[in-house]
Amino acid sequence: MSHIMIGIDIAKANFAIGRWEERGRYLGELTNNQEGFLQLARLVKTEQEQAGADTVWLVMEPTGGYEQALAHFALEQGWRVSMPNPRRVREWARGMGRRAKTDKQDAILLAHYGMERKPPAWAPMATEASELSSLLQRKGDLEQMLRQEAQRQQGWSERPGVAADVLTNVASVIGALKQALQDVEQAIREHLGKHAEMAEQARQLESVPGIGAKSVLPVLVLLHRWDALTQGVGTAKKLGAYAGLDAQTEESGTSVRGRETISRMGDRQMRARLYMCALGGIKGENALRQYYERLVGRGKAKKVALVAASRKILMWAWAVFRDHVSFQAEKTVPRAA
Repeated sequence: MSHIMIGIDIAKANFAIGRWEERGRYLGELTNNQEGFLQLARLVKTEQEQAGADTVWLVMEPTGGYEQALAHFALEQGWRVSMPNPRRVREWARGMGRRAKTDKQDAILLAHYGMERKPPAWAPMATEASELSSLLQRKGDLEQMLRQEAQRQQGWSERPGVAADVLTNVASVIGALKQALQDVEQAIREHLGKHAEMAEQARQLESVPGIGAKSVLPVLVLLHRWDALTQGVGTAKKLGAYAGLDAQTEESGTSVRGRETISRMGDRQMRARLYMCALGGIKGENALRQYYERLVGRGKAKKVALVAASRKILMWAWAVFRDHVSFQAEKTVPRAA
């Protein structure tokens, strides 16, 4: 069975499209919404007919959720979808002597990777996890709109000569947004009430140092997404790479004595959330604080140690999720030399 290999480099607002045959070919850029998906379907259909191919194979990197809508659309078209680990793609590209720098190059590189490596097919999250993800996304949208309107309200109230109707209107919008937020929060509670297993998973995750009521559900969705992406066999180390928290050392020529950093792939907001989890978690007397203090004691900068603690929280969370148990601090104690 023949297929055409399409690479997609996706971002929040748009995505670049590349194809690999005997060499790469750039097919353009479209918006990351339903209109863009339909345009992609027409474009891919033309490519498929010209090639006389039986199937379409899309390869894209997971980017913390921006890829989800397009991936589901692709499955509805009957296309095969693969989402290889970004770190594996980078390592393969370095081995090929390639240094992708633009969306165009990345899209072609992903198509080439798909043709050479034949990554496994992707499967979507369970419906209950996907629904929770959408509820949390809507909650975040409403919270952002509320902050924006509150800032506008403050700005208008501090300016002279503002019509009373403007202030009344802003207050009305704020009231409506608050009600909408309460409705979504209630929908989240009801959703967990209908899905006892997810509620239990959330309870277990809250036992991980640093994970609290505000962060537990986003982390739970991340773990469900990783579980689906890896078909249940993902590792904690690769999860760290998926979240962009994998440690890297800057290289220059033959030297590898550069500053330690992280890849910053994936969802930036999730990394920020995990960092705040670490910041709060090390304030308690727990395994996370012990881990952080060991790193600082070995000469790590405090910010580097906090990033490492963020990664450790995620690894512990994955162990809890995978094994269906609460966090067990005694298993985190390092072995004696």
